[in-house]
Amino acid sequence: MTDKNEIDIGTKRVGADHRPAIVAEMSGNHNGSLDNAIRIVREAADSGADAIKLQTFTPEILTINSHRPEFYIDDPGSLWHGHRLWDLYKTAYTPWEWHRPIIEFARKRGLACISTAFDASSLDFLLELGVDAIKIASFELIHLPLIEAVARSGKPVLLSTGMANISELDDAVSALRVNGCNRFILLKCTSAYPSDEKEANILTMQDMSSRYGCQVGLSDHTLRPYAAYAAVALGASVIEKHVTLSRTDGGVDAAFSLEPAELRGLVEGTELVWLSRGNISYAPSKIEETSLKERPSIYVVRPLKKGDQFTKDNTRIIRPGNGLPPKYYQVVIGKRAARDINAEMPMSWDLIDAGMQSSFSPMGEVSK
Repeated sequence: MTDKNEIDIGTKRVGADHRPAIVAEMSGNHNGSLDNAIRIVREAADSGADAIKLQTFTPEILTINSHRPEFYIDDPGSLWHGHRLWDLYKTAYTPWEWHRPIIEFARKRGLACISTAFDASSLDFLLELGVDAIKIASFELIHLPLIEAVARSGKPVLLSTGMANISELDDAVSALRVNGCNRFILLKCTSAYPSDEKEANILTMQDMSSRYGCQVGLSDHTLRPYAAYAAVALGASVIEKHVTLSRTDGGVDAAFSLEPAELRGLVEGTELVWLSRGNISYAPSKIEETSLKERPSIYVVRPLKKGDQFTKDNTRIIRPGNGLPPKYYQVVIGKRAARDINAEMPMSWDLIDAGMQSSFSPMGEVSK
């Protein structure tokens, strides 16, 4: 990715030349307490996260108060199996009157502020609050009217891609660009809670970057940091993880959320992985320069008289690297000493009898 694809989210510059931005997703892990929400922000800041993320909805925005069977979660593997959608969203939502104090506190702690919009009213509310970026959830990737409105807002966009096929993703990206949004980041996501590393398919992230010419990242619901590390190694510029004060406190998303110490480890680990990517290099790095002298080279290991022959008994390839490079060993063997040579002497071209050097160039390279 090039410099033109860099995006500012708050004070954090996001791009290939910058360490990955860590977005701490609060979701409903405040458990209905504004004090807990503020504590989550504080822990996220203390752990080194770059942004806090909220979700801005009400039950009325996401669903209707229905008791029909399809309004219950019937997946036996889901954390929320048997819950009615209305009741789940009523438990999980963040009251809108909390948004401003949460955002104000987050900004005082140096965090960028992001939230997920789910309709026109939540988008308008977030724009009024002046959030730094808008998130579009994986489930809303097919909600093109919403994506079009978000694109027209002028805000940077994080778009999660869970469940999406190519056609749906094409439509979503087109909706962003046609409506004037080029500052967007696609987040590889597996919409399972929690998800497993074997379902992460992180390689898709690179294909998305190439296919759509944009930055990419990972919205991660695994319980461990390894998918995030893999994503950073492959070029992710954003990592989003759910956070909680303590999984034992419960909460709608607590089971797949990081505790503060784990978030701190993720921040440190992703930066180290990012640093380790470095640049394409086929030369000694600066830190390796002092090690060059420890490479092996050709040494005379026994005393020789002038005219003695260099043999495998008196001439060896050993460390350190003060002598001729090992690639000349077979050239040296069989030649004769130009003078008396003490043992433990690094081999050099001037130690070889001049009459025996006809096969060498003046620079000591083998003549062609």
